[in-house]
Amino acid sequence: MSNLLSPASALRSFARHRKLIYQLAKREVLGRYRGSIAGLAWSFFNPLLMLAVYTFVFSYVFNARWGGSAETNRAEFAIILFAGIMVHGFLSECISRAPMLVLANASYVKKVVFPLEILTWSAVASSLFHMVITLAVLLVAQFLLLHRLPLTVVYFPLVIAPLAMVAAGVTWFFAALGVYYRDIGQITGLLATVLLFMSPALYPITALPEAMRKWIYLNPLTFIIEQSRNVLMWGLPPDWMGLLKYSVGSLVLAYLGYYWFQLVRRGFADVV
Repeated sequence: MSNLLSPASALRSFARHRKLIYQLAKREVLGRYRGSIAGLAWSFFNPLLMLAVYTFVFSYVFNARWGGSAETNRAEFAIILFAGIMVHGFLSECISRAPMLVLANASYVKKVVFPLEILTWSAVASSLFHMVITLAVLLVAQFLLLHRLPLTVVYFPLVIAPLAMVAAGVTWFFAALGVYYRDIGQITGLLATVLLFMSPALYPITALPEAMRKWIYLNPLTFIIEQSRNVLMWGLPPDWMGLLKYSVGSLVLAYLGYYWFQLVRRGFADVV
Protein backbone atom coordinates (compact mmCIF):
# COMPACT_ATOMS: atom_id res chain seq x y z
CA MET A 1 0.00 0.00 0.00
CA SER A 2 2.87 2.37 0.79
CA ASN A 3 4.02 2.14 -2.83
CA LEU A 4 0.60 3.35 -3.99
CA LEU A 5 0.87 6.40 -1.74
CA SER A 6 4.23 7.68 -2.98
CA PRO A 7 4.49 10.68 -5.35
CA ALA A 8 6.35 8.49 -7.84
CA SER A 9 3.39 6.10 -8.02
CA ALA A 10 1.15 8.93 -9.25
CA LEU A 11 3.58 9.68 -12.07
CA ARG A 12 4.02 6.00 -12.92
CA SER A 13 0.26 5.51 -13.03
CA PHE A 14 -0.15 8.45 -15.39
CA ALA A 15 2.65 7.29 -17.69
CA ARG A 16 1.56 3.64 -17.69
CA HIS A 17 -2.09 4.37 -18.38
CA ARG A 18 -1.82 7.47 -20.59
CA LYS A 19 -3.52 5.74 -23.54
CA LEU A 20 -6.39 4.60 -21.34
CA ILE A 21 -6.69 8.13 -19.92
CA TYR A 22 -6.93 9.46 -23.47
CA GLN A 23 -9.65 6.95 -24.37
CA LEU A 24 -11.65 7.72 -21.22
CA ALA A 25 -11.40 11.47 -21.82
CA LYS A 26 -12.37 11.03 -25.47
CA ARG A 27 -15.37 8.91 -24.51
CA GLU A 28 -16.41 11.49 -21.95
CA VAL A 29 -16.20 14.39 -24.40
CA LEU A 30 -18.09 12.56 -27.15
CA GLY A 31 -20.61 11.14 -24.68
CA ARG A 32 -21.57 14.60 -23.48
CA TYR A 33 -22.92 15.52 -26.92
CA ARG A 34 -24.15 12.11 -28.04
CA GLY A 35 -27.69 12.29 -29.41
CA SER A 36 -27.64 16.05 -30.04
CA ILE A 37 -28.06 17.33 -33.59
CA ALA A 38 -24.95 19.53 -33.58
CA GLY A 39 -22.89 16.94 -31.70
CA LEU A 40 -19.33 17.98 -30.87
CA ALA A 41 -19.92 21.36 -32.53
CA TRP A 42 -21.69 22.40 -29.31
CA SER A 43 -18.28 22.55 -27.63
CA PHE A 44 -17.58 25.47 -30.00
CA PHE A 45 -21.04 27.04 -30.05
CA ASN A 46 -21.39 27.17 -26.25
CA PRO A 47 -18.40 29.47 -25.58
CA LEU A 48 -19.26 31.53 -28.67
CA LEU A 49 -22.80 32.13 -27.42
CA MET A 50 -21.49 32.81 -23.92
CA LEU A 51 -19.11 35.47 -25.27
CA ALA A 52 -21.98 37.10 -27.18
CA VAL A 53 -24.18 37.16 -24.07
CA TYR A 54 -21.46 38.66 -21.86
CA THR A 55 -20.71 41.29 -24.49
CA PHE A 56 -24.34 42.34 -24.71
CA VAL A 57 -25.19 42.27 -21.00
CA PHE A 58 -22.10 43.91 -19.54
CA SER A 59 -21.24 46.26 -22.40
CA TYR A 60 -24.64 47.38 -23.67
CA VAL A 61 -27.02 46.84 -20.75
CA PHE A 62 -24.70 47.85 -17.89
CA ASN A 63 -22.33 49.91 -20.07
CA ALA A 64 -19.48 48.63 -17.90
CA ARG A 65 -15.79 49.47 -18.34
CA TRP A 66 -12.91 47.44 -16.94
CA GLY A 67 -11.71 49.19 -13.82
CA GLY A 68 -13.83 52.19 -14.76
CA SER A 69 -11.39 53.11 -17.54
CA ALA A 70 -12.93 55.03 -20.43
CA GLU A 71 -10.20 53.60 -22.69
CA THR A 72 -11.66 50.09 -22.48
CA ASN A 73 -14.14 49.58 -25.31
CA ARG A 74 -17.06 47.18 -25.17
CA ALA A 75 -15.38 44.39 -27.09
CA GLU A 76 -12.24 44.57 -24.97
CA PHE A 77 -14.25 44.49 -21.76
CA ALA A 78 -16.11 41.37 -22.92
CA ILE A 79 -12.89 39.58 -23.84
CA ILE A 80 -11.20 40.53 -20.54
CA LEU A 81 -14.21 39.14 -18.71
CA PHE A 82 -14.32 36.05 -20.92
CA ALA A 83 -10.67 35.22 -20.20
CA GLY A 84 -11.32 35.16 -16.45
CA ILE A 85 -14.49 33.13 -16.78
CA MET A 86 -12.69 30.65 -19.04
CA VAL A 87 -10.08 29.93 -16.36
CA HIS A 88 -12.73 29.67 -13.65
CA GLY A 89 -14.84 27.40 -15.87
CA PHE A 90 -12.01 24.89 -16.14
CA LEU A 91 -11.54 24.50 -12.39
CA SER A 92 -15.27 24.77 -11.72
CA GLU A 93 -16.05 21.89 -14.08
CA CYS A 94 -13.51 19.65 -12.34
CA ILE A 95 -14.79 20.55 -8.86
CA SER A 96 -18.46 20.15 -9.77
CA ARG A 97 -18.00 16.74 -11.38
CA ALA A 98 -15.64 15.33 -8.75
CA PRO A 99 -18.18 14.03 -6.16
CA MET A 100 -19.86 11.76 -8.74
CA LEU A 101 -16.69 10.71 -10.53
CA VAL A 102 -16.28 7.34 -8.82
CA LEU A 103 -20.02 6.76 -8.35
CA ALA A 104 -20.65 7.31 -12.07
CA ASN A 105 -18.03 4.66 -12.83
CA ALA A 106 -19.12 2.16 -10.17
CA SER A 107 -18.56 -0.77 -12.52
CA TYR A 108 -14.80 -0.11 -12.31
CA VAL A 109 -14.67 -0.08 -8.51
CA LYS A 110 -14.86 -3.84 -8.02
CA LYS A 111 -12.40 -4.53 -10.80
CA VAL A 112 -9.21 -5.05 -8.82
CA VAL A 113 -6.96 -4.37 -11.80
CA PHE A 114 -8.58 -1.08 -12.79
CA PRO A 115 -6.57 2.01 -11.71
CA LEU A 116 -9.33 4.19 -10.27
CA GLU A 117 -6.97 7.11 -9.77
CA ILE A 118 -6.84 7.74 -13.53
CA LEU A 119 -10.51 8.78 -13.51
CA THR A 120 -9.27 12.11 -12.19
CA TRP A 121 -6.78 12.50 -15.03
CA SER A 122 -9.49 11.78 -17.60
CA ALA A 123 -11.83 14.32 -15.97
CA VAL A 124 -9.11 16.99 -15.98
CA ALA A 125 -8.22 16.16 -19.60
CA SER A 126 -11.88 16.48 -20.62
CA SER A 127 -12.14 19.87 -18.92
CA LEU A 128 -8.90 20.98 -20.57
CA PHE A 129 -10.34 20.06 -23.97
CA HIS A 130 -13.33 22.33 -23.43
CA MET A 131 -11.07 25.11 -22.18
CA VAL A 132 -8.92 24.85 -25.32
CA ILE A 133 -12.04 25.28 -27.47
CA THR A 134 -13.02 28.31 -25.39
CA LEU A 135 -9.48 29.65 -25.73
CA ALA A 136 -9.70 29.35 -29.52
CA VAL A 137 -12.93 31.38 -29.49
CA LEU A 138 -11.30 34.02 -27.28
CA LEU A 139 -8.21 34.36 -29.49
CA VAL A 140 -10.22 34.58 -32.71
CA ALA A 141 -12.54 37.18 -31.16
CA GLN A 142 -9.58 39.18 -29.90
CA PHE A 143 -7.95 39.14 -33.33
CA LEU A 144 -11.13 40.13 -35.18
CA LEU A 145 -12.45 42.71 -32.71
CA LEU A 146 -9.30 44.18 -31.18
CA HIS A 147 -6.92 43.50 -34.08
CA ARG A 148 -4.20 42.13 -31.86
CA LEU A 149 -2.81 38.76 -30.85
CA PRO A 150 0.34 39.06 -28.72
CA LEU A 151 3.13 36.53 -29.12
CA THR A 152 3.01 35.92 -25.38
CA VAL A 153 -0.01 33.63 -25.92
CA VAL A 154 2.56 30.84 -26.30
CA TYR A 155 3.15 31.09 -22.54
CA PHE A 156 -0.45 30.18 -21.73
CA PRO A 157 0.18 26.41 -21.41
CA LEU A 158 2.86 27.18 -18.81
CA VAL A 159 0.42 29.38 -16.92
CA ILE A 160 -2.44 26.89 -16.93
CA ALA A 161 -0.39 23.75 -16.17
CA PRO A 162 -0.13 24.45 -12.41
CA LEU A 163 -3.89 25.04 -12.25
CA ALA A 164 -4.37 21.62 -13.85
CA MET A 165 -2.42 20.15 -10.92
CA VAL A 166 -4.66 22.03 -8.49
CA ALA A 167 -7.69 20.67 -10.35
CA ALA A 168 -6.33 17.12 -10.14
CA GLY A 169 -5.67 17.37 -6.40
CA VAL A 170 -9.09 18.84 -5.64
CA THR A 171 -10.80 16.29 -7.89
CA TRP A 172 -9.09 13.35 -6.15
CA PHE A 173 -10.12 14.75 -2.78
CA PHE A 174 -13.79 15.36 -3.59
CA ALA A 175 -14.10 12.20 -5.70
CA ALA A 176 -13.07 10.08 -2.70
CA LEU A 177 -15.18 12.08 -0.27
CA GLY A 178 -18.20 11.89 -2.56
CA VAL A 179 -18.26 8.10 -2.36
CA TYR A 180 -18.92 8.21 1.38
CA TYR A 181 -20.88 11.47 1.66
CA ARG A 182 -23.37 12.04 -1.16
CA ASP A 183 -24.13 15.60 -0.02
CA ILE A 184 -20.67 16.74 -1.13
CA GLY A 185 -22.09 17.54 -4.56
CA GLN A 186 -24.16 20.35 -3.06
CA ILE A 187 -21.09 21.80 -1.36
CA THR A 188 -18.88 21.71 -4.46
CA GLY A 189 -21.49 23.62 -6.46
CA LEU A 190 -21.47 26.35 -3.83
CA LEU A 191 -17.67 26.29 -3.68
CA ALA A 192 -17.43 26.83 -7.45
CA THR A 193 -19.68 29.89 -7.15
CA VAL A 194 -17.67 31.30 -4.24
CA LEU A 195 -14.43 30.84 -6.20
CA LEU A 196 -15.94 32.83 -9.08
CA PHE A 197 -17.02 35.84 -7.06
CA MET A 198 -13.95 35.80 -4.83
CA SER A 199 -11.61 35.96 -7.82
CA PRO A 200 -10.81 38.73 -10.33
CA ALA A 201 -12.77 36.91 -13.03
CA LEU A 202 -15.54 39.53 -13.03
CA TYR A 203 -13.65 42.58 -11.76
CA PRO A 204 -10.06 43.88 -11.55
CA ILE A 205 -8.18 43.47 -8.29
CA THR A 206 -7.72 47.25 -8.21
CA ALA A 207 -11.48 47.56 -7.65
CA LEU A 208 -11.01 46.09 -4.17
CA PRO A 209 -9.94 48.09 -1.11
CA GLU A 210 -6.19 47.90 -0.55
CA ALA A 211 -6.62 45.90 2.66
CA MET A 212 -8.59 43.16 0.89
CA ARG A 213 -6.32 42.59 -2.09
CA LYS A 214 -3.88 40.28 -0.32
CA TRP A 215 -6.72 38.03 0.84
CA ILE A 216 -8.06 37.44 -2.64
CA TYR A 217 -4.77 35.74 -3.52
CA LEU A 218 -5.78 32.90 -1.21
CA ASN A 219 -8.11 31.91 -4.03
CA PRO A 220 -6.12 29.54 -6.31
CA LEU A 221 -7.76 31.17 -9.34
CA THR A 222 -6.58 34.71 -8.67
CA PHE A 223 -2.95 34.41 -9.68
CA ILE A 224 -3.71 32.25 -12.73
CA ILE A 225 -6.46 34.59 -14.00
CA GLU A 226 -4.14 37.58 -13.66
CA GLN A 227 -1.29 35.81 -15.46
CA SER A 228 -3.63 34.49 -18.16
CA ARG A 229 -4.78 38.00 -19.01
CA ASN A 230 -1.18 39.18 -19.06
CA VAL A 231 -0.08 36.63 -21.65
CA LEU A 232 -3.30 36.42 -23.68
CA MET A 233 -4.21 40.11 -23.87
CA TRP A 234 -1.61 42.51 -22.55
CA GLY A 235 1.46 40.99 -24.22
CA LEU A 236 3.26 40.59 -20.89
CA PRO A 237 5.33 37.56 -19.88
CA PRO A 238 4.27 35.61 -16.79
CA ASP A 239 5.55 36.43 -13.33
CA TRP A 240 8.11 33.62 -13.43
CA MET A 241 8.96 33.63 -9.73
CA GLY A 242 5.29 33.74 -8.78
CA LEU A 243 4.57 30.95 -11.26
CA LEU A 244 7.37 28.84 -9.78
CA LYS A 245 6.00 29.25 -6.25
CA TYR A 246 2.47 28.50 -7.44
CA SER A 247 3.70 25.39 -9.29
CA VAL A 248 5.38 24.02 -6.18
CA GLY A 249 2.21 24.59 -4.16
CA SER A 250 0.06 23.00 -6.86
CA LEU A 251 2.22 19.87 -6.92
CA VAL A 252 1.95 19.57 -3.15
CA LEU A 253 -1.84 19.97 -3.35
CA ALA A 254 -2.07 17.41 -6.16
CA TYR A 255 -0.09 14.89 -4.14
CA LEU A 256 -2.19 15.44 -1.01
CA GLY A 257 -5.35 14.82 -3.04
CA TYR A 258 -3.83 11.70 -4.58
CA TYR A 259 -2.66 10.46 -1.18
CA TRP A 260 -6.15 10.89 0.29
CA PHE A 261 -7.78 9.12 -2.65
CA GLN A 262 -5.45 6.12 -2.46
CA LEU A 263 -5.77 5.97 1.32
CA VAL A 264 -9.56 5.67 1.38
CA ARG A 265 -10.22 3.82 -1.88
CA ARG A 266 -10.10 0.44 -0.11
CA GLY A 267 -13.58 1.09 1.25
CA PHE A 268 -15.16 2.13 -2.05
CA ALA A 269 -16.47 -1.34 -2.89
CA ASP A 270 -18.34 -1.51 0.43
CA VAL A 271 -20.44 1.60 -0.20
CA VAL A 272 -20.82 1.80 -3.99
